[in-house]
Amino acid sequence: MAAPTYTECDDFLEFQDTLKKMRVLDDKIVYTLNTSLPTESFKANVDATKTCKELYEKLQNNYKERESAIKKCISVVADKVRHMKSEREKTMDDVNLLKSLRKEQTKLRLLQAELNVEEVVSERSLKVYYERCRSFYKIPDSNM
Repeated sequence: MAAPTYTECDDFLEFQDTLKKMRVLDDKIVYTLNTSLPTESFKANVDATKTCKELYEKLQNNYKERESAIKKCISVVADKVRHMKSEREKTMDDVNLLKSLRKEQTKLRLLQAELNVEEVVSERSLKVYYERCRSFYKIPDSNM
């Protein structure tokens, strides 16, 4: 999934939809592990170490990509808020500007909250991953 465009950062609901699409692997982590790791009877047919390593790398790439997308939008909206605040200082009685500023400030807070959501999503997925793959692949520099 590509990084969000300016319009996606401008429309928070569209940005959330993009994040939802980017989180499909995390949402289906249990299913992915169940279908890719062998049971006792099929251990010889599947390289579980390779499978776990590839899945871990996919998860890490997804986390980096999503975090980058969220931070990019935070930066875009924060710049917009700063610009609107400077405009507000020049024209204190512009009601439309004040409404727009508050709207952008709310969007900025929602985007910052997405970073917390991202942390929870990744923590949950890595916990499930670790429980299933710990005997096949050791995560480098793992805190678990």
